[in-house]
Amino acid sequence: MSVKRFCAGVGVAAAVASGLVVGASPASADPAGCPSMYVVAIPGTWETSSGAAPKPGMLTDVTDRLGGDIRTEYVSYPATAFPWEGEVYGQSRAAAVTNAGGMLKAMADRCGATKLGIIGYSQGADAAGDLAASIGTGLGVVPADKVVAVGLVSDPRRSDTDALVGPPVVGTGVGGPRVGGFGYVSPVVRTFCAVGDLYCSTPKDDYVARLAGFHAVSSNPAPDVADQYTQEAQSLIADLAASGGLPVLQGQLSDQANAQRQREIEAFYRSGIHQEYQTYDVGDGVSATRWLARYLADAV
Repeated sequence: MSVKRFCAGVGVAAAVASGLVVGASPASADPAGCPSMYVVAIPGTWETSSGAAPKPGMLTDVTDRLGGDIRTEYVSYPATAFPWEGEVYGQSRAAAVTNAGGMLKAMADRCGATKLGIIGYSQGADAAGDLAASIGTGLGVVPADKVVAVGLVSDPRRSDTDALVGPPVVGTGVGGPRVGGFGYVSPVVRTFCAVGDLYCSTPKDDYVARLAGFHAVSSNPAPDVADQYTQEAQSLIADLAASGGLPVLQGQLSDQANAQRQREIEAFYRSGIHQEYQTYDVGDGVSATRWLARYLADAV
């Protein structure tokens, strides 16, 4: 995710270790070369593109720490935000979900005993979370019990009920939480959001920012997601109505409120907190990316 996209919106997510199952017949054994765990890593906006080389960006500090029999592959997708880049944000994210899902399914079909992991950063966390949610609610490309670890770094759709690693943060992701959550995958999902990162920590009563975020994440015109967007819009409207409705929104669009919001956004970008997860301490001197690497390794 980027400065440009956020500002524009406001102007409006490994066969058995030996490759064999003890006692299995040759016909049911996994083929040679199946890893114990297979992790798909989805980079953030502008960290990759369709057909890009692997290991870009923030998640490198996670995947470079994974040894043993864990295989990691990065997901190529447009990773764009604006129409003039070829894909709007919602379409770009949808491509990431499709590509990552295809990679998981191919591995699961070939290596039935391999455990699966999904990780993502920023727009990649948005896509990784959507993929995990579809799997967890029975609509995904692999069974939910195949997924043993999900790590979402600065998820624009973080819910305040998600399992947060690190200090408490306010609100939810700027795009609003996923309707229905993660289902059966919920126990293995971990989310990381730095204090002050507005992408994953937008105050619930900032309806201008929430509307801008919803506008960005719902910018995929595909008909198969229309019902999901309708539910999310209804949830946002219900929250606004419960807080006072249109007068509250009008108050947040006053010249004074807009000036204050601009100062807060500028301070956020100057802080660079969205790019600091490789050093952001989530407890005991461990950074978010190092914690996630350990979490994946422990899931094998």
